Amino acid sequence: MDAIDLRSDTVTWPTPEMREAMAHAEVGDDVWGDDPTVKRLEALAAERMGQEAGLFVASGTMGNLIAILTHCRPGDEMIVGKAAHTFKYEVGGAAALGGVHPYTIPVQADGTLDLDDIRHAIRDRSDIHYPLTRLVELENTQGTVGGIPLTPEYTRAVRALCDEHGLLLHIDGARIWNAAVALGVDVSELAGPADSITFCLSKGLCAPVGSVLCGPAEFIDRARRTRKMLGGGMRQAGILAAAGIIAIEKMTGRLHEDHANARRLAEGLSQIDGVLVDVERVCTNMVFFSLDESVPFDARTLAARLEAEHNIKLDVTGERNFRAVTHYWITPERVEVTLQAIREAL
Repeated sequence: MDAIDLRSDTVTWPTPEMREAMAHAEVGDDVWGDDPTVKRLEALAAERMGQEAGLFVASGTMGNLIAILTHCRPGDEMIVGKAAHTFKYEVGGAAALGGVHPYTIPVQADGTLDLDDIRHAIRDRSDIHYPLTRLVELENTQGTVGGIPLTPEYTRAVRALCDEHGLLLHIDGARIWNAAVALGVDVSELAGPADSITFCLSKGLCAPVGSVLCGPAEFIDRARRTRKMLGGGMRQAGILAAAGIIAIEKMTGRLHEDHANARRLAEGLSQIDGVLVDVERVCTNMVFFSLDESVPFDARTLAARLEAEHNIKLDVTGERNFRAVTHYWITPERVEVTLQAIREAL
């Protein structure tokens, strides 16, 4: 049996329709700007995001880095959450490669950055001891606190604060489509207020590779040069972009199924003795849960047992903590198999 892999929604593989489209994709040299399938993907992404233009990139990490390096100069400062992916999990690229200094502030339980915290982090430009605040970065959904979606109202409030102080706004929207589905809004309501936004084609949308960075046409022109500088200029990338087009046009329309499966998983876990989970915090496709002190072994022991005996993979996030992420290949039946395996193990 194929593994029931709940470690992340990045473990998905392309659908048969994607493989067929990739095999027959019309291609050209994207560095020269003549790959028609890449152009289609970029235009589609920008239109859906409510932005002027798009840029196909190899990964979300690359897309975020390109945005930061294009918006900021060495010595500038960006305001970012302490639990943000760009700060915790992207190898310090903004600082190492761009000389951009992160000013970290707490991420609230609802995934937001407190507006007063942002305001207090903005440097006084008249004081030469300080770096210049240039950029505010949000993450939607906020993965480290459970895949919580940020609302259009909150995003517009941060936009207004940035405008008040002459700052730019970037959104790491790796799972922005999950946020839109959970909130019942068009994705452009979440992405449109930003000066730039990245979203992943390979997280939950089943494309094998890639993200798209969207923003104003002038910004994307400059970002294309940054992409080349980072080694991200791919040639016949239409083979990959073909899967990305299907990801946007078709896979985004079924994300509610992943959310329902995550909710069912959380509800089932809540009924197992020894498992702690807050069902009401499961808004999208992520379930964070833990073992209580009555369980005589730790998370790694349980994870190893589930993988060895049932071919079920979980992401261990702490001594007694787990993250499980649903996606296209996690069916309702596989949720039930997982729940039964955990019941037996405990």
